[in-house]
Amino acid sequence: MATPNSALRATRMGLLMSQDDFARALREAGQRAGEPNDASKRLVQRWEAGISLSPRPAYARALETITGLPIEALGFALAVPQARVSSDGNGGYDLDNPPTGIAAVHGMPTTQPAPRGNYSGIWLSRYEYVSSSRDNQVFTGLHHVVILQHANRLTVRSLPGSSDSPLTMDLTADGNVVTGTWVEQTAEEGHYRGARYHGAVQLLGEPTGRRLTGKWVGFGTEMDVNTGPWELIFHDASTNKASMDRYNRPPSA
Repeated sequence: MATPNSALRATRMGLLMSQDDFARALREAGQRAGEPNDASKRLVQRWEAGISLSPRPAYARALETITGLPIEALGFALAVPQARVSSDGNGGYDLDNPPTGIAAVHGMPTTQPAPRGNYSGIWLSRYEYVSSSRDNQVFTGLHHVVILQHANRLTVRSLPGSSDSPLTMDLTADGNVVTGTWVEQTAEEGHYRGARYHGAVQLLGEPTGRRLTGKWVGFGTEMDVNTGPWELIFHDASTNKASMDRYNRPPSA
């Protein structure tokens, strides 16, 4: 008897998507990436029922794009190497020339722990903001986040145990310039009572690719435009379950 994929179902429901919505988002992600797919409600049902255990590469990349999570964190079996990386142009995997980039974050052999030019991995997100409702004190927001990069698009999602205020970012890299948007859903029991904040961010990458620094902009509680520093600091190139479990905790100050 097949074992239901509860991880994928929980992720989909956390995104407030029906199975139809999820399939549509997969198709749209494929179109944007130049990898059209035929995702359907029936396919999502087969995944969630545990009937299909390992999606094809194009589907895997679309799944990672819309959820911001690596494929193994979605309850699937890890894809074979040739499904992730082609070093010979024909879908093969050349052991004499181990890959970097996406392959590095899925446990394959690499020559660099943090490949230059690819930001996939686990990072520390740190930003500062002024709280007008608390005598204009400066506070720091900290999250451990997973970054997944497909071509020049980066999806950033905070690990659930790192903060009670989930953070997401959707970014585009142009050389060492990274630009995009951010959304944070504050904790229901916290100072901001579950308020949802969002805005824009622009970051510059260091030559090593291990640090991104820049500024955020967004609206405050009094509908004024605020800004402040934001940085992302590289921690781990692996996004397998063991690595995510290790960082699924509040960062130290």
